[in-house]
Amino acid sequence: MRELESNWKFQKGDFENASQTNFNDSKWQKVSVPHDWAIYGPFDKEVDKQTVAIVQNGEKTASEKTGRTGALPHIGTAWYRNKFSISAAEKGKKVILLFEGAMSEPQIYLNGKKVGEWAYGYSYFYFDVSDFLQEGENTLAVKLTNKEFASRWYPGAGLYRKVSLIIKNKESIEQWGTSITTPLVSKEVAKVNVKTKATGENGYLVTTIFDANGQKISSDKATTKFGTEFEQNIKVDNPKLWSPESPYLYKAVSQWFVGDELKDEVTTRFGIREIKYEANKGFSLNGEVRKFKGVCLHHDLGPLGTAINKAALRRQLTILKDMGCNAIRSSHNMPSLEQLELCDEMGFMFLAESFDEWAKPKVKNGYNRFFEAYAEKDIVNLVHATRNHPCIVMWSSGNEVPDQHGEAGVKRAKWLQEIFHREDPTRPVTVGMDQVKATMESGFGALLDIPGLNYRVHLYEEAFKKFPQGFILGSETASTVSSRGIYKFPVVKEKNKQYPDFQCSSYDLEACSWSNVPDEDFVLQDDKPWVIGEFVWTGFDYLGEPTPYDEKWPSRSSYFGISDLAGLPKDRFYLYRSRWNTEKATLHILPHWNWEGREGQTTPVFVYTSYDSAELFVNGKSMGIQKKNTATPQNRYRLMWMDVKYEPGTVKVVAFDKDGKAVAEEQIQTAGDPYQIVLNADRNSIQADGKDLSYVTVSVVDKNGIPCPTATNQLQFKVKGKGKYRAACNGDATSLEQFHLPTMKLFSGKLVVTLQSVEEAGTMELTVSGKGLKTATLSVNAAK
Repeated sequence: MRELESNWKFQKGDFENASQTNFNDSKWQKVSVPHDWAIYGPFDKEVDKQTVAIVQNGEKTASEKTGRTGALPHIGTAWYRNKFSISAAEKGKKVILLFEGAMSEPQIYLNGKKVGEWAYGYSYFYFDVSDFLQEGENTLAVKLTNKEFASRWYPGAGLYRKVSLIIKNKESIEQWGTSITTPLVSKEVAKVNVKTKATGENGYLVTTIFDANGQKISSDKATTKFGTEFEQNIKVDNPKLWSPESPYLYKAVSQWFVGDELKDEVTTRFGIREIKYEANKGFSLNGEVRKFKGVCLHHDLGPLGTAINKAALRRQLTILKDMGCNAIRSSHNMPSLEQLELCDEMGFMFLAESFDEWAKPKVKNGYNRFFEAYAEKDIVNLVHATRNHPCIVMWSSGNEVPDQHGEAGVKRAKWLQEIFHREDPTRPVTVGMDQVKATMESGFGALLDIPGLNYRVHLYEEAFKKFPQGFILGSETASTVSSRGIYKFPVVKEKNKQYPDFQCSSYDLEACSWSNVPDEDFVLQDDKPWVIGEFVWTGFDYLGEPTPYDEKWPSRSSYFGISDLAGLPKDRFYLYRSRWNTEKATLHILPHWNWEGREGQTTPVFVYTSYDSAELFVNGKSMGIQKKNTATPQNRYRLMWMDVKYEPGTVKVVAFDKDGKAVAEEQIQTAGDPYQIVLNADRNSIQADGKDLSYVTVSVVDKNGIPCPTATNQLQFKVKGKGKYRAACNGDATSLEQFHLPTMKLFSGKLVVTLQSVEEAGTMELTVSGKGLKTATLSVNAAK
């Protein structure tokens, strides 16, 4: 495989002859791919302004929405051009051009001739371009078009995932032609079934399985082909089973011989694991019943936009792992192959979703335009490209599709589910349903392998009774809204709450009209064996969809994240961690304790903890012991001191074990004026590959080293040495500062600077400065 990563020429706009070999692109911008051309901004409320009623949010009348797709300039046509060489030996071979995602409606040209086109910006697709190539230099041109009213979140723009050339013999294993399943699994033995499609006659296939250390385990030679497909069953003794706790991966090497000549070789990573979904019992992995402690993720990477980056994805998953998360739902689109590779390695189960629309539109220019012509092709490519990933434990054919209403939607749901079953008989299919009453009546919910409920906590019992499957999945839950480090008074549970500063309170008691706070889902997960888990909306904030401020400006990104757009944990992170992370204790206090002007006023203190009880002290004076109880869902999962009066100083919490013994404590203090900048890198050593990233959390402290939680200082960033400044983000959904410029304001006392390596080993040095603050410097080493 030859990745086409560098030397791309890019230009926004439409150009009549840009597909031609002799087109002059000398003045175009030079970029590397993956690339998102819209993330550089600027933010503008006029971008994709939509006058619409968001039906799935329960809106009846249309209104102006300004930040719905992130207010970034992603609309319009753009071209990419590249040149590559083909040798005389390669000219006679089979050459495939593979795109892992192109936003959107790509049209592909080679040497001035149109190779083909695709529609869906999230789909993987490829073309056999053997007949379009010439010996020597070849010119590839790609035209992309993003229409207005085509999305309801920031979709990104450009060749945001990899582009590759795959050169092989004409007699070869087909692209995505290997399918590996494990139909029999026990501690003693596993049966590994390998199906391989290959072109060419009178050949044989040898498949060898290796363990994680590269040691050969077993091998099988197949000489009989059924149509174009070989089928092999290979025994693995004492298999190491894949799970989130132990994500063990094997490797299968398939060699295709014609005569005795090796014509092709394909390596496939896979895991040995058994999944089951059973009525009244739920989901089990390798014979052990467990629940999905999952989050939904959009595909953008915050300040990097949608351009895929493995280091950024790894950081997200590392943060989620610490929270105790064990599952990811790709929302509402097909996941990147890099994300699936990491989930295989790091141990996350995966719900791979396909579409946000079927034939009925949510937005005027959405997938509804392509559904009839492309849905089957897109599902086939999704399954074939990703089916060997052990992390994937179910498919989703749709999310909150308007087709939930009516007979035609039932038929579509059945048709799509049967395509998934035909292409992969081993995994079940779900749909995220929000019109649950309608799907009860129509039969839509009953025909699904897994009935997925988006919110609708009040309908779980009825759905369980009416649907025949014997279990319910929380396919999308919570949609609690909060802004990191922002707290509002009085502290009350409320829906659709708005404030003049366009922020949401981090007491985690605010939700939208259709949604709820986390504790209500926790009750269902803990008390109902037939609820098989949840996927929280969302693991991280994302660009676009700034509910509840869709109609306000400036507001250009979501408030739903458990962590903010910069990847910094909100308080809610610790609420989930206290319940999900069963390996490590959690003890977290909120709010911060800098409330000048609130002296003597009621300022409730919450503690999110894995311990059952704790005692709170303000300046050494006990506020009493609180113990978790079942009075309300909040009392069951949070410790809350509602009557605390603010006075500057120290808030301390002492946690007790089940025997009443003090076992842990935590404290926060009132900070003085910001004095000094503090830098903390998630990784001090990275790869000098031009792609790897180090995320540096920037905060300020007072003269005594106490963090300043309300600081909003404007900071400047400089990088020198063997690396570069990539982006900054402060997690403020109302900020219009551009991510790639080397300056940004702190939000709630913090922001994150992203450093990127170059293709040269050495040390890079970040300096962060701000008016009236002591400057800070940090070094990161990049090694080959």
